[in-house]
Amino acid sequence: MIGLAERIERFGLAGHSLSPRGDVYWNLGRAQLIEQAIARGEGQLAESGAFVATTGAFTGRSPKDRFIVREPTSDASIGWGKVNVALPESSFDALAELTREELELSDVFVRDAWCGADRRFRLGVRIITATAWHNLFAANMFIPPTDSELESFEPDWTVLHAPSAMADPATHSTSSGTYVVLNFGKRTVIIGGTEYAGELKKAIFSVMNFLLPARDVLPMHCSANVGTGGDVALFFGLSGTGKTTLSADPDRPLIGDDEHGWGPDGVFNFEGGSYAKAIGITEESEPEIYRASSRFGTILENVVIDPVSHVPDYSDNSLTENTRASYPLDHLENIEASGVAGHPKTIVFLTADAFGVLPPISRLSPEQAMYHFLAGYTAKVAGTERGVKEPVATFSACFGEPFLPRRPAEYADMLGDRMRKHGVSVWLVNTGWTGGPFGVGHRIALKHTRAMIGSAIDGSLGDAPTVRHPVFGVEVPCAVEGVPDAVLDPRSTWTDSDEYDKQARALAALFRKNFEPFEADVPDAVRAVAPLAG
Repeated sequence: MIGLAERIERFGLAGHSLSPRGDVYWNLGRAQLIEQAIARGEGQLAESGAFVATTGAFTGRSPKDRFIVREPTSDASIGWGKVNVALPESSFDALAELTREELELSDVFVRDAWCGADRRFRLGVRIITATAWHNLFAANMFIPPTDSELESFEPDWTVLHAPSAMADPATHSTSSGTYVVLNFGKRTVIIGGTEYAGELKKAIFSVMNFLLPARDVLPMHCSANVGTGGDVALFFGLSGTGKTTLSADPDRPLIGDDEHGWGPDGVFNFEGGSYAKAIGITEESEPEIYRASSRFGTILENVVIDPVSHVPDYSDNSLTENTRASYPLDHLENIEASGVAGHPKTIVFLTADAFGVLPPISRLSPEQAMYHFLAGYTAKVAGTERGVKEPVATFSACFGEPFLPRRPAEYADMLGDRMRKHGVSVWLVNTGWTGGPFGVGHRIALKHTRAMIGSAIDGSLGDAPTVRHPVFGVEVPCAVEGVPDAVLDPRSTWTDSDEYDKQARALAALFRKNFEPFEADVPDAVRAVAPLAG
């Protein structure tokens, strides 16, 4: 048995000011992590072999508990405000000590991994967790180094995760006992007071969103796939809008389903896995995701299983609507294993319109694309964030404002430059409601959405006849193969056309109000495409 000091030195934790009292488990395989997690009572196996975990009170992110340390190296580049809330360095130091003390109480699990499939821009991340299953999550979601890379691995960033550590708002300047804090000066993330695994990956996504623009790489909250001819399609949208579902195309290998960079040679995935929404999935509706969710090594997060048979019930939302499946990308049958592809040919902005007025598909001009990218309109889906009980219309700049340390216009300018340079076609697709607002109308059929996106990507809609929407000014195709013509005109799906017009103008007014903070940052041509209100 090696001594404590030798163990700490051997496992490289002295540099992180950690002296665990228990054992240090270093880069364990998935089977070993699952054995550890079950032995520790962290979860159980589903009948399929997937590992099932619950996250207690937190079944989604806690955006009001995310902070960025105000320090000299990053201060001038951060878009400070209600999204990027400043935390004093002294508060970070105290919270970091609290996190380390909690981690030192027993065993710890260490994971070394890459974020970024393009070797030129990847980030080396060391994730240190108090639980085996969260380390399994990191193993699924990040890119594993090769054995030779592990021998000389030096992390660029460190994540310390201690779910049982609780902040004191009066002492630590936090909003609650929960905290997710990014310190760009010390290249460290600390997370406490929450077991929700998604905080781990989104924290590093935020780090990439800060670092990469300085290297002329656009970080994007989007999924991506590629055709046999090398044509790349990007799918932007918040949780619940269909990024994962719609990018999982049997005819187009998946590059990744959530986080990407657009560099000088094209697109590259940040991740090595998928964190798919699991609520309501079936083998018939989403076969690839369903099969990947049923494999050993997958984590089913907050998915209810039968107490006797351990068969998952994906329709059960008693814990949350935000049930998830975390699995490595190689659990899917049709992927671009390199995680790298060329420049995009098509961009799709996905929105779940809770008002039920946006067309199911419409073509955007370059100026409209800039406008809608900055608007980032969708509906928050129940359970995605703490406190959200039903869909709520919202705007999230660049379809990912909670993860943008810089000002949104900086990312929008980069997207606009790339769209113009590469001649990208852009489409706005509503995966939300038709025939009325939420509670009255119904969700647009997935098969119709797939048909519309397929026609947009293959180019058949490029020169198709369109009609201009009278309120939003977007060009709506008159016909799409496999889609009833009536579906394309949202006004015709309402029983009361006057009520539709009223609702459309009301949504347009929300768009214009939301865009006011960006007006000084965009050209006149972008401001001119705002929807008509009143």
